[in-house]
Amino acid sequence: MQRLSAGAIGSAVAALLLGVLVGALGTVLHRSIPPWGIIVCLTLAFVAAVTVRAWTGYAALAGYALGLVVTVQLLTQRGPGGDTLAPDQQAVGWVWVLGSIAVTVVAALLPRALFDDRPRAPRTPAVDPPS
Repeated sequence: MQRLSAGAIGSAVAALLLGVLVGALGTVLHRSIPPWGIIVCLTLAFVAAVTVRAWTGYAALAGYALGLVVTVQLLTQRGPGGDTLAPDQQAVGWVWVLGSIAVTVVAALLPRALFDDRPRAPRTPAVDPPS
């Protein structure tokens, strides 16, 4: 478990800001070039989540997820003129809202061994017993 230090808090805040940035970009651009816009935006959300987890672990990933989800939820609300960036009638809006959460959960569930930088011990070849 990661200790709560100034560096850990700073990393979580930086990850939160990254989540806000990815959430804003994805919400604005997910309908840009169908179907490539949603594919690129979900890929961006996944790569950012994996990067944050590899960077400092679960504490920063929680900050990233908070920034992403809150930003997406705020930007998908109806504006004062009745317009929205993710209309309810279009499936691509739901794919972005639910997909951004899903790719973040997938990044959290990836095996810890993928993010371990320690070198592994060399394997010794299996020796067949003499016959």
